[in-house]
Amino acid sequence: MAAKSKTALVLHGGAGLLADRSYAQEITHMRSLAEEGRERLAHGESALDVVVEIVRNLEASGFYVAGKGTAPNAAGRYELDAAVMKGDTREAGAVSALEGFLSPIQVARAVLERTPHVLLSGGGAAEFAREAELEPVRDPVGYYVPAAVADDRAIATGTVGCVALDSEGRLAAATSTGGTLRKRWGRVGDTPIIGHGTWADERVAVSCTGQGEMFMRACAAADVSARMRYAGADLKSAVQGALDDVKRLGGDGGIISVGADGEIAALYNSPGMKHAIVHPDGEITADIT
Repeated sequence: MAAKSKTALVLHGGAGLLADRSYAQEITHMRSLAEEGRERLAHGESALDVVVEIVRNLEASGFYVAGKGTAPNAAGRYELDAAVMKGDTREAGAVSALEGFLSPIQVARAVLERTPHVLLSGGGAAEFAREAELEPVRDPVGYYVPAAVADDRAIATGTVGCVALDSEGRLAAATSTGGTLRKRWGRVGDTPIIGHGTWADERVAVSCTGQGEMFMRACAAADVSARMRYAGADLKSAVQGALDDVKRLGGDGGIISVGADGEIAALYNSPGMKHAIVHPDGEITADIT
């Protein structure tokens, strides 16, 4: 019988401009999810199941600019983006400008598992979510908690994501966001664009957070894998190189990643990044810097 692989996990709650307040609530929450993820991986759950469940919990908390913590866009509408990708098969599912559903990441997973497509958008994504009988938001004004970002008015700092390596050696990544604050109606950022804000293959799983337009122009998530594949870069060097490219374009943010060997990189070029790590030895760390 083949030996089980080491497991590892990283999650983030957004990178960018941090308000002058305590983030103890978010750090405690992320640490608790890291502990849950560690247990799930230890019991043999798949990387895909784990990253989707952790991101679903991040969405539901109201602590981040994703799911319940999403603020309305410039037109007063709640449009959300999410994506998930399996590294072993490169199957992916994503939704953009989705309105009216509690968990965009669960809709993205349904796109992966129930359709031949990768990305559904707007009204088409919502119609699919209804057909899939996923739970709707019945009262948007009463459900969403934009107070989660009330002190962070310059830029969204709460995109959420998770990457994991499971005991079978499989990698997966998931990312979800409410997008840039006061964005135009119909704006889509990097999160649901496979290779830009979310990526997983046989080498690495990646989730990005920050100024989405710059991450899109840098094709940042897939660039991490490309630097490893073509240039022979180690994981941290590859992540740093991708972030340097984002910075060269005038953007900032962060990238979390885990490699097939269990190596972890959680780097950022912004004032901070809310994140938690389950290291291969089981140790958990959580911080904003």
